[in-house]
Amino acid sequence: MIKMDALSTHISALVAGEAMQVTGRNKTSLQSLYVLSGDEPLLVMEAMDQLRAAAKKFDYTEREVFMHERAFDWGNLLSVGQTMSLFGDKRWLELRIPSGKPGRDGAEALKQFATQIVAQQNSGELPDTVVCIVLPRIDAKTKTAAWFTALDAVGMAVQIDTIERTHMPQWILGRLKNQGQTVEAGPAGQRALAFMVEQFEGNLIAAHQEIQKLGLLYPAGQLSEAEIRVAILKVARYDIFELSAALLAGDLARLNRMLDGLKGEGEPLPLILWSVTEELRLLAKFKIASESGESVQQLLKTYRIWGAREKLYPAALRRIGTHALWRAIQVAAGLDRQAKGLSAAELPADPWDGLRLVGNLLR
Repeated sequence: MIKMDALSTHISALVAGEAMQVTGRNKTSLQSLYVLSGDEPLLVMEAMDQLRAAAKKFDYTEREVFMHERAFDWGNLLSVGQTMSLFGDKRWLELRIPSGKPGRDGAEALKQFATQIVAQQNSGELPDTVVCIVLPRIDAKTKTAAWFTALDAVGMAVQIDTIERTHMPQWILGRLKNQGQTVEAGPAGQRALAFMVEQFEGNLIAAHQEIQKLGLLYPAGQLSEAEIRVAILKVARYDIFELSAALLAGDLARLNRMLDGLKGEGEPLPLILWSVTEELRLLAKFKIASESGESVQQLLKTYRIWGAREKLYPAALRRIGTHALWRAIQVAAGLDRQAKGLSAAELPADPWDGLRLVGNLLR
């Protein structure tokens, strides 16, 4: 499975016309099958648009879309290679599997479809139909499933990662550059980027639209911090589980923004409390184990913590004192009582303010 940068290189080769015929597993040539996996709709949509545009260079002008639902007929996919287009054109076919789980029949059909592609590749000619299968972000177990490994072996499977908050400034700069704009140099430009990150977080589609709006409002060239602040709307959408990242990082300002956003969006308080409490309990386990001499890196592997949280945990353990951590757990227990309608006299009347108290203890 490859990442998005490798797919971009592949698409560039196709657009440049460097390879017009399929020869075995030549990855600079148009593939019979693409599998896109990711949870960020904008990035998946753009990857698919780029692939489809490249396929048009090879005269794949007819488009069909299949949606995997309860009564989906897998025979439609298996007949792709045997049926001609209504108008004799080459076809681009999209199969969307929103759940990421094709089921038993689907798994067998996908393995059979992979076998059909092998036979087609051995002919040495471009396929009449290019298939693009779209999945949500898949887990490690799915990556080892027989149906997925069969598809990965004969096509090009691409993992499209979400943009982490720390990479958002570069992502924004890249979008601005594409429309001939940039931010001021120095502290003013950095403040403008930080402001946009706060306004956009968790909502890339709206972020894309807001950046396009800058291109409509202002000419090409340098944008001032004032121009950006006047034009950009707050379109951030916060994820409950990102709240844990802000908590671990001790970023109280971000935590407060997220709590305001989640409260405004009507997110259920018990779910947020559960997420915060689970993080506190895990931190306590790490604290006890690390103080007993156990390796933090080994603990991360044992509890299967990876990605951004893997980097946050060691710093959080160094920063947060034992007393503050136990006090935070006590506050969380009191908030749980409040959420159930019981009294917790030592805490703020509004449980959302109690969550801010937890953040303050861990900063």
